[in-house]
Amino acid sequence: MTGSTALLTDRYELTMLQAALADGTADRRCVFEVFSRRLPAGRRYGVVAGTGRVLDGLADFRFGPGELAWLDEQHVVDDRTLAWLESYRFTGQVHGYAEGEVFLPASPVLVVEGTFAEAVVLETFVLSVLNYDSAVASAASRMTTAAGDRPCLEMGARRANEDAAVAASRAAVVGGFAATSLLEAGRRYGLPTIGTAAHAFTLLHDDEPTAFASQVASQGPGTTLLVDTYDVHRGVERALAAAGTGLGAVRLDSGDLGVLAHEVRAQLDAAGATGTRIVVTSDLDEFAIAALASAPVDTYGVGTSLVTGSGHPTCGMVYKLVAREDASGALRPVAKASTSKTSQGGRKTAARRLGPDGCAVEEVVVTGPDEAVRSWRPADDSLRPLLVPLVEDGTVLPGLTGAEGVRRAADRHTRSRAELPRSSRRLSADEPGVPTVLLEL
Repeated sequence: MTGSTALLTDRYELTMLQAALADGTADRRCVFEVFSRRLPAGRRYGVVAGTGRVLDGLADFRFGPGELAWLDEQHVVDDRTLAWLESYRFTGQVHGYAEGEVFLPASPVLVVEGTFAEAVVLETFVLSVLNYDSAVASAASRMTTAAGDRPCLEMGARRANEDAAVAASRAAVVGGFAATSLLEAGRRYGLPTIGTAAHAFTLLHDDEPTAFASQVASQGPGTTLLVDTYDVHRGVERALAAAGTGLGAVRLDSGDLGVLAHEVRAQLDAAGATGTRIVVTSDLDEFAIAALASAPVDTYGVGTSLVTGSGHPTCGMVYKLVAREDASGALRPVAKASTSKTSQGGRKTAARRLGPDGCAVEEVVVTGPDEAVRSWRPADDSLRPLLVPLVEDGTVLPGLTGAEGVRRAADRHTRSRAELPRSSRRLSADEPGVPTVLLEL
């Protein structure tokens, strides 16, 4: 993400700001909360991802001369609001679930506190990042769960727009993927990158042996050769002729992958290429990966399903005002009360209750008087606090962005997912894997 992020927002954020500046409510201290009322159908947990990108974008949320000139030309807001936006800097506090943490319905995954004016303008940007990145990471987690110890590789850039492709690569690694094919994601976030050749390279040459010999001469025998352009078994023979039994891997991208993997493994082993790995691609998702569990597959390459959230390209996260300053200066709970979209007012924090075996048994969302919630610390050792500080007085805390942020998030997800009961990691549709309970102080 480069340049100003300030116009990655909906118009009504700025029209609300203009009205609040005019009526004197813009400086009221407020608490906004990001949460999902429910998980996507069939999902048992979600994965928080995109936090590092939100924090990067927060630093770039500035209205420069170009942004202000355009807002003026389009008559989006008045001169007073333009003057306020010119000096905009977020000076508040942000707490949230650590990136990579598992979340459940009603989990307060991000809490933004500041004046109404400085917090409300962040809504659209925050949601656009967290909803997409968390959807991809949630899909990635299901896929890597299905894959077990076999690595998954992200190959979906051509199935997303250029900006989403970078975000998806990052989110996939948070969810457990080992590497990406996208170079910009590798450069920006320090991710391992992978890739050798497509069918076009084979078709460029007069025949398959010539293509394989060229690739091996360029990349060495440890390369991965794509063997299904013509006949798979002839392709394996030619791959071994070009690289020898030290061939790094063969890739299968079509056909009945389970049957072919067994046949190719037998063919490689018979030739003495027992260390040559088998990589499978071709429209994989978590269900296809699970179906290949008994096949001699070493690595999965996933594209379309991953970058589209495997059928759920958003997590349904919302950004709601849950508390605002009253005439006395105290924070009072507020909440939307419509029938189908109710929410719980007031500041919240959360903890995960772990059983004696270290397995999660419930998500505890804590609410009550503002100061009591703010100072709450679990007295029970079975409760693991979930919210961590992310921004203090407008300053992003160190280690949460860039390559370090991704590494920390991926590690957090590994540990968080390991706490879930085994049943919540099954792919079949069911209720959330861990129930959410409300604790009122």
